Amino acid sequence: METVTLNNGIEMPVEGFGGWFGTGKEKQQRCEEAVTTALELGFRLIDTAQAYGTEKTIGKVIAQSGIPREELFVTSKLWITNTGYRKSKRAFFDSLANLGLDYLDLYIIHEPLGDYMGSWRALEDLYKEGRIRAIGVSNFYERHLTDLIAKSEIKPAVDQIEINPFKQQQKMRQVLLANNIEVEAWGPLTQGKQDLFHDPTLTMIAQEHDRSVVQIILRWLAQNSIVSIPKSTSKKHIQANLDIFDFELTTDELVQISSLDQQKELADKNKLSQLISTIFNQT
Repeated sequence: METVTLNNGIEMPVEGFGGWFGTGKEKQQRCEEAVTTALELGFRLIDTAQAYGTEKTIGKVIAQSGIPREELFVTSKLWITNTGYRKSKRAFFDSLANLGLDYLDLYIIHEPLGDYMGSWRALEDLYKEGRIRAIGVSNFYERHLTDLIAKSEIKPAVDQIEINPFKQQQKMRQVLLANNIEVEAWGPLTQGKQDLFHDPTLTMIAQEHDRSVVQIILRWLAQNSIVSIPKSTSKKHIQANLDIFDFELTTDELVQISSLDQQKELADKNKLSQLISTIFNQT
């Protein structure tokens, strides 16, 4: 597995396994089976969040895996209902207990809402105490990031934002690069939406390498040093997602993929913001 080096010297796998499994009665079973398979096949970065409701199940799988703790890179995220210094600390220890771990490799503020500065101070203290190996943010864009950096002692190590061939975030990636903050992509495969898998350019490149379109996208991200966290419940697809480190895209192919950028978003951001604000104001 290839890695990237975070701004505090920590090595992070360039590809991980996502821990969001939707809702419903069978969510935990899907999560347990998929994460078990992912670890067995070689994934070592597992990404979850307080809001996903899968921390306990993932903790159970980790405990049963027999994999040495130091070989794993476990991420969780702080949800918006727990912003502020004290609530963030309590939420962190709840996540730690759910996962059955002594420390997290990465802990992230899920959204730039509420008292995120108070939350960041809590994360800084937990980092100094050795409870977290790296701290980061998610869905923070330039104005949020500028505000956070100006008022903080420790700069985020990671910003997890939506990135895929149709929404490449090139300007924001330059901002993060300039600040030595690692880019992590959520929604790297557009969750199977927007007809991404049938795009003619990606299909042509996939045929050239005798690979799937998914593998081409994940390889494109890896070659741009962008961490990705694809998720699947199929053993065949989980294995295929890992099989991207034995070939390289050419410079011309990387340029072709760059030309696909349409700034298409997975969700209606206005509706999403309204929903999140409603949830936040009700708590």
